[in-house]
Amino acid sequence: MNIKTLTPDLSVMPQVTETNIAELAGRGFKSIICNRPDDESPDQPAWAAINAAARSHGMETRHIPVTAAQIGDDDVAAFAEALRDLPSPIAGYCRTGTRAAILWALADEGPQSADERIRIAASQGYDLEAFRARIGRSIRPPSSKPA
Repeated sequence: MNIKTLTPDLSVMPQVTETNIAELAGRGFKSIICNRPDDESPDQPAWAAINAAARSHGMETRHIPVTAAQIGDDDVAAFAEALRDLPSPIAGYCRTGTRAAILWALADEGPQSADERIRIAASQGYDLEAFRARIGRSIRPPSSKPA
């Protein structure tokens, strides 16, 4: 498997199969997020099969299917919620891992700047430059503490 680590809590990868689930569990992954819609291609396993395999290995799951050109704020919020709620480490996947990396960069869950998120993704082979403006908007300013 081609696993790319974005943070200590999240790695992304291309499409997984039912047989990969045991390996992911063996590597210590506790949860899986699928960002691929069912029936995107005829050779992909159905989400129901991946979900059942993951659960049989004690993993928690979320299905947040998206297409890269149509990632909406609700999708980003659902991914952010999954990052907060699921036990880590988490394995996120789609066809190539790019959508999972995009959602991570947009989810606003870490302290990294847009530049740092883009750099981290690039170091793992994902080019998120086309999303730079949106990633920059998604980063919350640090909260100020009362004096």
